[in-house]
Amino acid sequence: MHIVIMGCGRVGSTLAHILEDSGHSVAIIDRDPQAFRRLRAGFRGRRVTGIGFDRDVLEEAGIESAAAYVAVSSGDNSNIISARVARETFGVDNVVARIYDPRRAEVYQRLGIPTVATVRWTADQVLRRVLPEGAEPLWRDPTGAVVLAEVAYHPGWIGTLISRLEEAAGTRAAFVNRMGDALLPKHDTVLQEGDVLHVMAGENDMDRINKVLSTAPEEESH
Repeated sequence: MHIVIMGCGRVGSTLAHILEDSGHSVAIIDRDPQAFRRLRAGFRGRRVTGIGFDRDVLEEAGIESAAAYVAVSSGDNSNIISARVARETFGVDNVVARIYDPRRAEVYQRLGIPTVATVRWTADQVLRRVLPEGAEPLWRDPTGAVVLAEVAYHPGWIGTLISRLEEAAGTRAAFVNRMGDALLPKHDTVLQEGDVLHVMAGENDMDRINKVLSTAPEEESH
């Protein structure tokens, strides 16, 4: 799919390379043409100089055919304005904006614009929102039989005990990334919105685990 990124800083350029390596087409916008030096020599995507909430600039970047829009420039206002233009003017449903002030991020969440707020958390959360399906193995044992993987989950799991999720999916939650910090789940740990879930499981079990977590949990009978 085609993805438009505003901001060619460290996060934006890293995302551009990862997404291109994953087979997606990418356009990256920055008001400073020197910023594109962060892109590798073989980068095949579009480089568009301009402001990310300018209609002409967005159209040059291919916003009309974009499946996702990512705003990760250095300015909160620019990021949220451009994300709203992408969604409200061009109808891009899958948008995310980087916001440095977490208090403001809560306000923008209520406007329906997904936001990410901390430096360590940004790239991980953006990729999870842009590419929400499936699992990403982070480690394999030497035999390849056991993997540590980041897994996506249906929003219906939010507010559920992780121990219940483990039982339903037949897996073990290795840790949760919560606002940039690693958290080892306890018996009473509840999955919160924005948590990035990592599981330890057998390689052959990952398809089943993904299938279970991709749908809402069944209601408990009383």
